[in-house]
Amino acid sequence: MATAAETRAVPAALPSVAAVPALSAQQSALGARLGTTFRALRNYNYRLFWGGQFVSLTGNWIQRTAMAWLVLDLTGSPIALGTVTMVQFLPISLFAIFGGVLADRFPKRQVLILTQLGVAAQAMVVAALVGSGHIQLWHLYVLSVVQGVFVAVDNPTRSALVVELVGREDLGNAVALNSGNFNLSRIIGPATGGVLIATVGMAACFWVNAFSYLPTVLGLILMRAAEFHDVSPPARGPLRRQLGDGIRYALRTPRLFGVLLLVWTLGAYGFNFITVLPLLARYAYGTGPEGYGVVSSFLGVGSLVAALLVASHGQASLRLMLRAAVAFSLLLAAVAITPWYAAGAALLLVLGMASIAFSATAQTLCQYAAPGQMRGRVMSLYTMLGMGMTPLGALTLGGLSENLGVRLAMVIVASLCALGTVATWWYLRSRDALDDESPALG
Repeated sequence: MATAAETRAVPAALPSVAAVPALSAQQSALGARLGTTFRALRNYNYRLFWGGQFVSLTGNWIQRTAMAWLVLDLTGSPIALGTVTMVQFLPISLFAIFGGVLADRFPKRQVLILTQLGVAAQAMVVAALVGSGHIQLWHLYVLSVVQGVFVAVDNPTRSALVVELVGREDLGNAVALNSGNFNLSRIIGPATGGVLIATVGMAACFWVNAFSYLPTVLGLILMRAAEFHDVSPPARGPLRRQLGDGIRYALRTPRLFGVLLLVWTLGAYGFNFITVLPLLARYAYGTGPEGYGVVSSFLGVGSLVAALLVASHGQASLRLMLRAAVAFSLLLAAVAITPWYAAGAALLLVLGMASIAFSATAQTLCQYAAPGQMRGRVMSLYTMLGMGMTPLGALTLGGLSENLGVRLAMVIVASLCALGTVATWWYLRSRDALDDESPALG
């Protein structure tokens, strides 16, 4: 027989009747929120794409970390680092628009398999040269150009493929999740790269990157053709006419042109993290490769948080893009003038949030603006004006840092970003483009 104390204890151990529905409601709300944030992953082909990209992007960030530190070890020159960055992204400036034409003319999945294998082969050559001790600066110049040629085709093709994997309904969410993927790898990659450099050497970083492309290739091969979403048939016609059609469409669509104008400005002068962060870590904060990995990871954490918020929010507008650009410009200047390592890392976290709020919104607006047959060319313009402007910014930042110091150089490029934001706002306002907040810009 139960004692009186035991009898009294039983009801106290059970949850109240009112608490169970409340807990269930909270769990349902959380499940609904998660379902909204990650809804693009319900597509089987996109899950394969996202998972493969995460592995290869992490490997790419490991290589970027090693490449920056290798250049500084070989030369000790900020302008040399800027030059390596320039030659890596110069092919994107020159050939990304042709990559967009290829994306519109040929099956995107097959094109991506070839580009991923090409970048993997380039990384293997770098790894072999570094491991053998024969690496020289001119090797990095040549191999960076080779990588840039493959990326000039890969990037617009990858961007244009997303709508075929998820459809228009989940397109904005998929773009934000791609940004989250990129920045999750940015958290893991630089920190891992810093540890690898300090423990087993730089060659390991390049080997890891080379083999990281295999899951992407496997994922592309395993995709189910029957589950691709319908898109317009591949474009046909002379190459010159197709190039001209894409450029004319962008010029004649004010809202799209405004987005591309601001992408050009921030792409050239603001989004040069591959040059900024190693210079900031080495010369402003006096840290080693581990410190460089840490500040890169702080930037990635902020970017990842912003990507998840954008994926959950699900809206893209010109006004949101402009506000994010203003915040980015101010935060970049604040990072430049902050003398303390810890404070600078904290500001980089917030800067990462602003950078993704801008880039994910801008890319979503471009995706919605692109007619099906022209999506590859529109996204190639986005790639060319974003990533492709890196050579201009890298040389500018490297030269200014060499002559004026890293901090003043960063203040100058932050000011250029702010001026570009004001110019874009004026252009859009003068054409009444800010009045329509719908995502369809065409």
